[in-house]
Amino acid sequence: MNESALRDEICRVGRSLFDRGYVHATAGNISVRLDDGFLITPTDACLGHLDPERLARIDAHGQQSGGDRASKTLALHRRIYDADGQARCVIHTHSTHLVALTLQGVWSSNDILPPITPYYVMKVGHVPLIPYHRPGDAAVGDLVAQRIAAMAENGTPIRAVMLHRLGPNVWHRSPAEASAVLEELEETAKLWLLCNPKPAPLDDARIEALRQTFGAAW
Repeated sequence: MNESALRDEICRVGRSLFDRGYVHATAGNISVRLDDGFLITPTDACLGHLDPERLARIDAHGQQSGGDRASKTLALHRRIYDADGQARCVIHTHSTHLVALTLQGVWSSNDILPPITPYYVMKVGHVPLIPYHRPGDAAVGDLVAQRIAAMAENGTPIRAVMLHRLGPNVWHRSPAEASAVLEELEETAKLWLLCNPKPAPLDDARIEALRQTFGAAW
């Protein structure tokens, strides 16, 4: 996509997430990587009412060259792009069920949710928990970059992390693909919280079949 189309796509995805309750008020942000910089939603912008011309444009050196003031999470987004060369879009939300999961207690610090559905395994994969830091704390970027590198070294690359009490950061090759990861992650958290008793995770044989058939990175 060219820059104009990417601006429109950011607004389309933002509106879609807002209309379906995945984001609310002015929480959340979306960025894309350009060949010579980045686009990111402005600080305190509602993702349901974005203007493509007012998206913040950042050059390759981190200086803003257009649009409204950039979201304070830009530094974290840039760390994700640096750590994963295939990432072209990053989405952060305060999705209700995922935040609730961190408040009640995640499955483990390395996997906030167990592999309870095949599409969670295939489309999302492992999602580690990042300990709480205040919004915008630069230390979070270091922790996320370290997790991305460690998981890639283990042969199980990730495309999402969960910030304790704040929400997920997900990334992929396009806004549409990143949005799909976010939605699958939030809906799996909802399923997990609704189930009582809790379901057993998929066993090793079933996960291996997903690896062999669909190339799942689990």
